[in-house]
Amino acid sequence: MKEFAYQRAEDVSGAVALLGADPDARFLGGGTNLVDLMKSGVERPGRLVDVRQLPLGAIESTPEGGLRIGATVTNSDLAAHPEVRRRYPLLTQAVLAGASGQLRNMATVGGNLLQRTRCGYFADVTKPCNKREPGTGCPALEGEHHNHAILGASEHCVATHPSDMGVALTALDAVVTYETADGPGELPLTDFYLPVGDTPHRETALPPGALITGVTVPPAPVAARSRYRKVRERASYAFAIGSVAAALDVSDGVVREVRLAFGAVASRPWRARAAERALTGAPAEAENFAAAADAELAAARPLRDNAYKVTLMRNLVVAVLTELAEEAAR
Repeated sequence: MKEFAYQRAEDVSGAVALLGADPDARFLGGGTNLVDLMKSGVERPGRLVDVRQLPLGAIESTPEGGLRIGATVTNSDLAAHPEVRRRYPLLTQAVLAGASGQLRNMATVGGNLLQRTRCGYFADVTKPCNKREPGTGCPALEGEHHNHAILGASEHCVATHPSDMGVALTALDAVVTYETADGPGELPLTDFYLPVGDTPHRETALPPGALITGVTVPPAPVAARSRYRKVRERASYAFAIGSVAAALDVSDGVVREVRLAFGAVASRPWRARAAERALTGAPAEAENFAAAADAELAAARPLRDNAYKVTLMRNLVVAVLTELAEEAAR
């Protein structure tokens, strides 16, 4: 491992200043992803700025009726918070599906959003990778790609984003807040992650040197009946091969409002807008759920070995929405 300096930030402005003074520095939260990447040589920071002790560890109600979640809140505390469980059950379910208990005790909300892909070519510094080293190529296109993207990819990168929490927050229209040397800013999560295009190494729209300070989840009565369902290759801790975050409001058998986001199918959490449009105002029936999934997945461009994800996601959407519709009818 490359030698690095370590410094603990005393406040938010100090943390931003420390990173601004050293372009080779990185913020350190729980370190559950960054430290692994340092060990493998993917990340080689010259300095770590520890932000874990900053006063960003609270979960508070907003005046509008939503929640503000501090960036250093641990995944364990987020999943267990009574207001998260009551107002946004899909968020609790996503976090609990996302890692082992030990990792959830360390991992932070801000760090979760910034975690890097688990593509094997990205993690292996002996292999080319456009995300790690722009212009070197994407060997996954013709190589091992059974768990890679079917939506929104390009000839430059077909990796998927690994966050479960990010999928749930995308369905909830969450907003990321951050601090820079020029002051605070915010980004809707749907704009936070950049499309792959021809610059897969540019993953987020955060300004250079920005520190995530929190996530604001707006009020969403529809989320009271919601679910996060994750499919993985083994029952124990594993990354998704497909996931759905869904919330459904049904009145007199008709879909009044629906939220849908997909995970493990694109380089970012995928908001299923086409499916939402197809369902809103339609009878809450399995055939309509399937048609909505088909409308979203019409844009899928699977590779040689991951076409199964199209069928998987279609079935997953139908199963989750059917369960929610049945609950609404009781």
